[in-house]
Amino acid sequence: MPNTFAYLMLLVWPLVSVFLFRRLSTAGAVIWTILGGYLVLPPATVINLPVLPDPDKVIIPNICAYLGFLATRPRHEQEKKPLALNLVLALFLLTPIGTVLTNLDPVLFAIGGLPPMQMVELPSSILNNFIVVLPFLIGYRLFRDEDSMRHLLVALMAAGLVYSIPMLIEVRLSPQINVWVYGFFQHAFDQMMRYGGFRPIVFLEHGLWVAFFAFMAAFATIALLRLEPEKRQRNFLLSIYLLVVLVLCKSANAVTHIVLFAPIVLFLKPRTQARLAAIVAVTVLFYPALRGAGLIPTGAIANFAASIDAERAGTLIYRLTNEDALLAHASQRPWFGWGGWDRNLVHDPITGAFVGAIDGRWIVTLGISGWFGYVGEMGLLTLPLFSLAAHARHHALSSYKYAAAIALILAANLIDLIPNATLIPFTWLMAGALAGRAQAMGNVVARPAAVPDAVPPWARQRTQGEQEKPIG
Repeated sequence: MPNTFAYLMLLVWPLVSVFLFRRLSTAGAVIWTILGGYLVLPPATVINLPVLPDPDKVIIPNICAYLGFLATRPRHEQEKKPLALNLVLALFLLTPIGTVLTNLDPVLFAIGGLPPMQMVELPSSILNNFIVVLPFLIGYRLFRDEDSMRHLLVALMAAGLVYSIPMLIEVRLSPQINVWVYGFFQHAFDQMMRYGGFRPIVFLEHGLWVAFFAFMAAFATIALLRLEPEKRQRNFLLSIYLLVVLVLCKSANAVTHIVLFAPIVLFLKPRTQARLAAIVAVTVLFYPALRGAGLIPTGAIANFAASIDAERAGTLIYRLTNEDALLAHASQRPWFGWGGWDRNLVHDPITGAFVGAIDGRWIVTLGISGWFGYVGEMGLLTLPLFSLAAHARHHALSSYKYAAAIALILAANLIDLIPNATLIPFTWLMAGALAGRAQAMGNVVARPAAVPDAVPPWARQRTQGEQEKPIG
């Protein structure tokens, strides 16, 4: 059970946010209000409120960041969002209406049952979705140039360096910091024991969340190593250090991500990086359909995993088996899902006990909110990658090199949503920032308009756009 200090930290965070907005730029304050809150506030700790969403380490920083943004944002005319973005945003916000209306019946077992959804839950569900998506809306409005993209990478690197200290302490002493500070352990301790040692958890939900954050920090540093030659020596040393920290997190997923994505950001052009991120996005977006149709070679994947690590392969097979059962259950209410109260889970028909496990974010969303909710959520996360890849064709590589690196981090996060549920507020912030950057690129005429044939080439002055032609 959380101690008094845990609740005090939640209550004090708005004051921390005010301090950040008074001392930093709006972009910097937004980043550290959201990212800092995610990293240091107590997990699995909520302030129970009637009807309204329960404030926790996600809701409180999101609201603080949005209010601070409204108070300090530059005053300029707001431009309309693209139609596709408005559609998926509306879908994400309004799907709870369909979910509640189609789940007004109880789920009964031989012994007991699960309660129906109630109309009183509608305002809370819609409001909760709005608060969850606030970082996306802030990112879309605020992070629109390459300098702001760079701020995101630098923030990840700096946060990773600071957070590596408690991470290494837990690797050496066992994951106890949350117990020391907030008075409780937030997960099953045996899951923090891997490969003859400990994986850190610090103040996050699970060791896998810490490992993926370590990947984000290491990848951001590697990206800066490529993009900022004048700081190459420093960034090289920091990259090596953060890679060691990543390996010590003992997560095969996170290590696989860095092995796959680091060469892309180091050796390929930003335009190619953006295209690869878009390919990942479309694959993840259609993953449930491919999985349900049996087009994902799960057997081959399990065999490959067994050739590397038999223990992890057993875990993977267990997950895949559970996914099959959850998919079958979700298919009974495909459009708006089963709603809350654990109705999306597979239960024993006699006792009502939960059977199996649920891990991936995609199957959680599909089971709770159905295809409408899934397309709304994943549409917001994937549409920025499609938009960036589309606009990148018409711009110089230097105009989106930092954005392409952020796109790769988001693409890796999308992949991680298949086995895990690592959808965090900073993920939404990155997605919104990429959507805003892509829209800003679309508003700029990258190449000069054609000059009428009546004017010979030698008779006119060359424009800056002609002198600095896009490369790649």
